[in-house]
Amino acid sequence: QLQLAESGGGLVQPGGSLRLSCVVSGVTLDNYFIGWFRQAPGKEREGVSCISDPHITTYYADSVKGRFIISKDNAKNTVYLQMNSLKPEDTALYYCAADWRPFPGFCTLVRGRYAFWGQGTEITVSS
Repeated sequence: QLQLAESGGGLVQPGGSLRLSCVVSGVTLDNYFIGWFRQAPGKEREGVSCISDPHITTYYADSVKGRFIISKDNAKNTVYLQMNSLKPEDTALYYCAADWRPFPGFCTLVRGRYAFWGQGTEITVSS
C-alpha cells in the first residue's frame, strides 16, 4: 500500500530556506505523479507544486514560482521541495500527495485528483 511521509519542516526566518522531503513507500515513483500542497490556518488546502515522469514535468503555483523547486530521486523513492526566499505567508502545514499517472508527464495542482496523502509537516516563517 502506498504511503507518504513528509519531513523537514520547522521554524525559519523570512528570507530563509528549507528543504522538505517526501518518502514514498509501497510503490515505485516511476508510475506516479507527486504533489506538494499546503494549508494555512483558516484557509483551504492549496496546490504548491507537482512533478511527474518522464522528462521531469513540473508545475508551480504562481505564489511560489521562482522561489520553490521540486525534484525527485527515483532511486530513493523521494520527492523534495526546496523552498527559498521564504515569506511569512508561506507559513502552513505542508503535505505531499500521490496518485497513479494516467499518461506520461501528467501532474496537477488540483487537490481532488490525489488519492494518497501524507500526514504533513509544519512550516513557520517568522522573525
